[in-house]
This record gives sequence, C-alpha cells and structure tokens, in this order.
Amino acid sequence: MAKPSRRQFLKLMGATGAALMVGRGGASASEVHQVNNETIGMLYDATKCVGCKACMSACKRVNSDYGSLSYEQAKFDKDGLWDAPEDLSGSTRTLIKLFKESEKKWSYVKYSCMHCQKPSCVSVCPVSAMTRDPLTGTVDYNKNACIGCRYCQIACAFNIPKFQWEKALPQIVKCDLCKNTNLVKKGITACAETCPTGAILFGKRKDLLAEAKKRLAENPGTYQDHIYGEKEVGGANHLYLSGMEFSKLGLPVLKDEAPAEFSEKIQHTIYKGFIAPVALYSTLCFVALKNMKGHSEADKKHGEQSDHGEKQ
Repeated sequence: MAKPSRRQFLKLMGATGAALMVGRGGASASEVHQVNNETIGMLYDATKCVGCKACMSACKRVNSDYGSLSYEQAKFDKDGLWDAPEDLSGSTRTLIKLFKESEKKWSYVKYSCMHCQKPSCVSVCPVSAMTRDPLTGTVDYNKNACIGCRYCQIACAFNIPKFQWEKALPQIVKCDLCKNTNLVKKGITACAETCPTGAILFGKRKDLLAEAKKRLAENPGTYQDHIYGEKEVGGANHLYLSGMEFSKLGLPVLKDEAPAEFSEKIQHTIYKGFIAPVALYSTLCFVALKNMKGHSEADKKHGEQSDHGEKQ
C-alpha cells in the first residue's frame, strides 16, 4: 500500500481540523452577548458638572496607596482657561476636562474607565490580568498577573488604560470603581460620593438608565438625545448625558457591536479543545519524521557508495 504524500497528509489534517472546529466550535459562535442591567456603574451628567475637580482629588486620596496614584503638574488648555492634566495617565484614574465649542457653548467632561459589558481589554489579555466581575460588571486589573504587554491599551476603544512608564516596577492604571477601597467601605465610588452637584450618580445600571431617560424626557432641548455608553461597543456601565455632541467632548463615535465578541468567537473556535495546536503539532511531526527519513536514506546511500569505492 502506497504511503500518503506530504501534500495529501496536509490536506487530510486541514480537512480534519476544519471538521472538528465546525463541530465543536459551533456553540461558541452562536453565543449572543446579553447586556446585564443589574451590574453597577455611574451616570455622568455633563450639564451638572461645574469643573471643581473634587472627583479627581477624591479618587487620588482614596486610591493613592492601593493604585500608586500621585498628583500631577497641571497644565492650562490652549485657551488658558482650564488647568488640569492633559490626559489620564499612570497617576490619574479620573480626569475632568473642559471643551469649548463657542464663546457661549462649552462643557466639562469626565474621563474614566467605561467598565464595558463586553470589554476588549479583558478579551485580549493573554494572562487574565484584566478581568470582569460577572456580578458587579467591574473591570479590574491584577498587577501580579500582568506581563506588561499593554495589549489592553491597544484594544480599548476609549483609550483608557495607561502604563506607568516612569516607574521602575510599572503597572496598568485605570478606574476599578473603588472596588478595593471606597466601594468596600461605603458602598459607593469616591468620585460619586464627593461630587457636590450630583453630576456623578452611582448605582445599578438599570436605575441609571431610568434616571437618564427621565432627564431626557423632562428636559427636551437641554441634552443630546442620546445616552452615551448605553449601546456603544456592546454597552458600558459608565453612562453619559451631555448638552454638547459627545464627539466634541473627546468621546469616540462607536458602533453598537462589541469588537471583543467577534475576536472571542474566532479564538474560541480555533483553540477550543486545542484543535489547531494539535493539528499544527501533527504537521510539524510529519515534516520532522520525513526529514529524518530523508537524512537516513542519504546516509545509507553515502555508506553504500563508500563501501563500493573501497572494494574498487
């Protein structure tokens, strides 16, 4: 019986792997992302914010020991109206910025982790340093598991996670809803507890959505007719209301589909049951064995030629 050629073997392995992936990966591909409105989060109303930066100070004060946060040198914006750090950083989890559309129209905005329902940072992290609590919806970071690849920074649609470049032992810095500090002690985030105008509300996502929709209905013309974070990239637990267009506040225009859902389907399909790695390993073994066989035949032939030469 003739042995299969290398081409036939590779075709067989490819067909087998594909069949196994279709049969075993179907469940993952059919999974549909469901938003959980029982998770906790925050609603930021830009029309109520007075830019006092009390939330920034409270965040640093409460989380300074746990998150190695420190106060940064503030800088004025291009109009010389507002002094604050330019962006979130390895020392800042929460940031208030000022945006001016015209002389009469301007708005503050709060930046911090969106705590996505389907977070891309969690999806791409190869060592599970980024995790999402299925009950609270809090996206957290474990510095002890992190290998410093910074994939989470690249994957985040909101450009939130920051790396401590200036530290000898750096880590990723982002809001964790005061999971290990104020939330444990008082049941509320430090920024929401401190806000003097109620611009930051803390609670369950369903209650925050209800409040946001109520404000939209009761104040026509005051707000943009959109709750930012309700549906963007699969939904977030940090929601926004604003009188200015969200894109003019530095918030990206995003689709409703979650990128993480697509990437996870691919990963789960390919790697479920280690089908792809086994197929690859089998192929490499075949090539290695064939090369060994080729070397053996060459050595044998060389030996025969040597013997023939000696006889002559």
